[in-house]
Amino acid sequence: MKHFDYKAAAKEAGLNPSQLARLCKAIREEFPHDDMQFELHVLRTCMAIKDGKVST
Repeated sequence: MKHFDYKAAAKEAGLNPSQLARLCKAIREEFPHDDMQFELHVLRTCMAIKDGKVST
């Protein structure tokens, strides 16, 4: 983690390591060279999953 603690958010959202890896892979494709945007989008997606706004 460099900018955002998305791993803690993933844990709170109940994502298992495989689910987080798939999510990270998909988001990394959108932001291949921007770590901050990558982490921000992973964090926001995890928060949305936790809040029930999206599902896995």
